[in-house]
Amino acid sequence: MKAVVCRELTGPAALRLENVPEPRPESGQVRLRVRACGVNFADSLITRGQYQAQPKPPFSPGFEVAGEVLELGAGVEGLAVGDRVIAMLPHGGYAEQVVVGAHRCVAMPAAMPDAHGAAFPVVFGTSHVALWHRARLRAGETLVVHGAAGGVGLTAVAIGKRLGATVVATASGPEKLAIARQHGADHLIDVGREDVRARIKDLTDGRGADVVYDPVGGELFTASLRAIAFEGRILVIGFAGGTVPQIPANHLLVKNVDVIGLNWPVYAERHPGIMTESFRVLIQWYLEGAIQPYVSAIYSLEQAIDALDQVVARKSTGKVVIGVD
Repeated sequence: MKAVVCRELTGPAALRLENVPEPRPESGQVRLRVRACGVNFADSLITRGQYQAQPKPPFSPGFEVAGEVLELGAGVEGLAVGDRVIAMLPHGGYAEQVVVGAHRCVAMPAAMPDAHGAAFPVVFGTSHVALWHRARLRAGETLVVHGAAGGVGLTAVAIGKRLGATVVATASGPEKLAIARQHGADHLIDVGREDVRARIKDLTDGRGADVVYDPVGGELFTASLRAIAFEGRILVIGFAGGTVPQIPANHLLVKNVDVIGLNWPVYAERHPGIMTESFRVLIQWYLEGAIQPYVSAIYSLEQAIDALDQVVARKSTGKVVIGVD
């Protein structure tokens, strides 16, 4: 079988498409035929040795796949050969087949295309657990979403609206902002042309945002901290902007601010019930037509480096997917 393999931790350019042995499931695992794999910014981190759960080379990137069950390991219950599933992986999705723990698989609705299944887990799971569980977003509150045209950003906009918030979307340029508007954003801020702090204050009559969803970091985090409301919550989702902010603790004290980190993948092992409940809600919303992945591009397995480059360079909108024939 074929897989995109990382043999040295020098970044995406080192990835190579190779023939590798077909994997075999151990007890509690299943072997999947991968039909599609989602591409995420974190895929680049794992190829540089910078991911929080870092495997040793050789390995394949890829945290989320859609496919069907080919083989069951000993003791697996609730799944059968031929079942279509969505799976959340520690890594390994850039491949024709993958082995994964059965507890990391959820049934994929018949109405969900493979590309939607692969585009679903990380971005929707991250945003829903962040807003529902960690930030406790309530109807009527104001939510600011940075990087609102990106993979997780668009889902945060859609989920924020579903939870009853007024959503302020920030992005760079009118085209990206238009996409955020299409997904439900109430107000738009162009970070390349406007003062983000001043606009948030203006849109909230000086009170500030109740919740800020920040997958970007850097200067946007600093602006958020200065434009947060009393008892506001800032969600630290990632640092796509490249700069990890340093937080002056006195700013948190003055306005009773919560800065909340989110490492979504660890819920699969540490608190699987939260992830299970989140997916139950999200799949129901999908079937109702309330949310839907926005897949902006589909690349082949041979084009995996190009796909990842688009995401890392922040040239893509929504979700980029690798389709596996």
